[in-house]
Amino acid sequence: MEMIPRPRTELAPGAVHVPDWLDPGQQRMLVRACREWATGPAGMRAARMPNGAVMSARTVCLGWHWYPYRYSRTLDDQDGSPVKPFPSWLGDLGRRAVADAYGDDFDAADYRPDVALINYYDDSARMGLHQDKDERAPDPVVSLSLGDTGMFRLGNTENRNRPWTDVELCSGDLLVFGGPSRMAYHGVLRILPGTREPDIGLDRGRLNITMRVSGLD
Repeated sequence: MEMIPRPRTELAPGAVHVPDWLDPGQQRMLVRACREWATGPAGMRAARMPNGAVMSARTVCLGWHWYPYRYSRTLDDQDGSPVKPFPSWLGDLGRRAVADAYGDDFDAADYRPDVALINYYDDSARMGLHQDKDERAPDPVVSLSLGDTGMFRLGNTENRNRPWTDVELCSGDLLVFGGPSRMAYHGVLRILPGTREPDIGLDRGRLNITMRVSGLD
């Protein structure tokens, strides 16, 4: 049991953090699914940036394959194999997440995510501040955290400078950002090793599942 309650918080207009949204059983189910998605073909890999740098977080994609900075139905930066399908049950979970985060302020029935990025962070992995701007639809991004706590930074929509808000995303937490915050710069500053829940099937590190609406044909 947590000694200090973590209340639901609107980090910025359109950005809602809901702690402990996933119960332990749901977390275990998602960890098992992530393990299956991570296996080849079209499995987990570290994306290479245009400047040659390799991302420290490793990624597997569902529905559409993302690589800097575009989407494809095939792993164009790998072996050309088809991307794994986006499961309908994950879309149902995304709609429930948006409904719980926004309530009557958003018609969650219209939320139809068709792409998911699953990022795995080991103890030393980071994610620099960036915008999720490769999609062609303005719908919110749904983010689910599993395993070790990640120190997350939500910035402004103009640049990587202040103002920003830092928040610890713990295992089971939900973060939804859309509306005025849809194009906010954001990233993962560091991972806090050893903070994971011990019974969800993840020995170490952090998994992050983000769902988006691509707006692509």
